[in-house]
Amino acid sequence: MSSPDVGQLEEDAVVAAMRSGWIAPLGPDVDAFERELAQRVGVGHGVALSSGTAALHLGLLTLGVKPGDVVVTSTMTFAATTNAIVYTGAEPYFVDADPSTGNMDPALLRETLTTLRAAGENVAAIVPVDLLGKAVDYTSILASANEFGVPVLADAAESLGATHNGKAAGSFGAASIVSFNGNKIMTTSGGGMLLTDDADFAKHVRYLATQARQPVVHYEHTDIGYNYRMSNLLAALGRAQLNRLDDMIAKRREMRELYKQLFAAAEGVTVFGADGDEDDNVWLTSILVDDDAAGWQPQDLAAVLADDSIESRPLWKPMHLQPVFAGTRGAISGASEKLFRTGLTLPSGSALTPAERARVKEAISAFLAR
Repeated sequence: MSSPDVGQLEEDAVVAAMRSGWIAPLGPDVDAFERELAQRVGVGHGVALSSGTAALHLGLLTLGVKPGDVVVTSTMTFAATTNAIVYTGAEPYFVDADPSTGNMDPALLRETLTTLRAAGENVAAIVPVDLLGKAVDYTSILASANEFGVPVLADAAESLGATHNGKAAGSFGAASIVSFNGNKIMTTSGGGMLLTDDADFAKHVRYLATQARQPVVHYEHTDIGYNYRMSNLLAALGRAQLNRLDDMIAKRREMRELYKQLFAAAEGVTVFGADGDEDDNVWLTSILVDDDAAGWQPQDLAAVLADDSIESRPLWKPMHLQPVFAGTRGAISGASEKLFRTGLTLPSGSALTPAERARVKEAISAFLAR
């Protein structure tokens, strides 16, 4: 659905990094990648890491999250978001989705903060998730966070290149994280970055990510650290990808527009999050199917596509439905469960060739005609 989009520019960048001799983690491409991405997003500092999950983990630790704390997060997300909270020993508390976007419902968040504060619980952080490339309503979420004095660590893993009210995803909260996993809008094969305007925050994340080594000649450690830094080779790949980011977003937008056209006359089918998607990076495009009106279910189309070796997938299964998080508390409205039940994500990548786009179009058109 979203395979890596790499070519000669990326190959040349990685070969140049190899020939420079900077093979191991860290090096000039890491430094440059941090500067260039921070500048693109509009923040002062970036710390390149081995994954978006690592960025979440270190961001939470730098906020002081510890065992016994509560961290409020979106239930409509990938497991990495919640896993990083559990790594710290804190308890995740799930907030359900705005049905129109799949992002954290700001009204439910405020109710949650009110309830937890009244119960005397320590809410150490809020981790909202930008779903499928659409930034959350940071205006409302940050207003509640500020009112209750709780810091926000924004999970912008999926939204690099998107905006909210003219401000770039990745620039909100005390810090934000982005992902460069192989299926993301741009990739370093694996990798991520923490972005912040706070120099001390970035310094502490960088310290923890390099095994918390003290600045002395011998190896000295006074804190538990992690081996979470990005390699120079992957950073070189990321720099090349960053140069192509706008073009890759444009190609994904072309796929979004194609799906809008294909399903425009289909009864009971809507392109998920299409309202206001001019601010999105349109990382993935999904449809929602009202089977009573449409006369078919998402699984029916998925089966037809699979027969033609075309990948599709349901929307994220909410975290509160995952067996590993059974019994975890949350403010659950049912919105995310409905999205999971009615949603289907379709091929969306910028690497799709004209022939592959045509094959997807033909398969869906034939299905709808039947």
